[in-house]
Amino acid sequence: MSYCSAIEYMTDEKKAIHKAYHDLHYGFPIHNDDELFCRLVLEINQAGLSWETILKKEQTFRKAYDNFNVEVVASYTEADRLRLMADPGIIRNRLKINAAIENAKTIVQLQAEHGSFEKWLELNHPKTKDEWVKLFKKTFRFTGGEIVNEFLMSIGYLSGAHTADCAIYKQVLKTGPLWAGVGK
Repeated sequence: MSYCSAIEYMTDEKKAIHKAYHDLHYGFPIHNDDELFCRLVLEINQAGLSWETILKKEQTFRKAYDNFNVEVVASYTEADRLRLMADPGIIRNRLKINAAIENAKTIVQLQAEHGSFEKWLELNHPKTKDEWVKLFKKTFRFTGGEIVNEFLMSIGYLSGAHTADCAIYKQVLKTGPLWAGVGK
């Protein structure tokens, strides 16, 4: 079975960490706002680090951020910020922690205005990468070009998550990624 070259050329140890994400999550549409928020927070936290670091810490991120429940994170207090800054299981970067909390508040607002974060994304589709980056920078915190690109690729809004000869590419296509023009 052929996979994206990034996976094929990894050591067995690295493959064990990356393969489940590659095969089951990367590029597949997400229809749950908490999971969309999770992916955004993970992508923000990856900035300046390896994706492998984030994958290794995903479960501790989930625990620290109340399983990425958007409403709960949006209600975090200063005590929660301090708790997160002291948590060795996550990336203890004040800007990234503040971005997660403020972005949760923004998503709650988008849910109130549009019904869901997913609906807001759908309403803004299609856009070019540059248009998405501009919109995200206006709407969210700590969302530069690479973060926005990876976030949108990882949830099926921009192409590029898998090469056409990757076995997972065909599975992603069956799920109707919006970049393929076959959204729900």
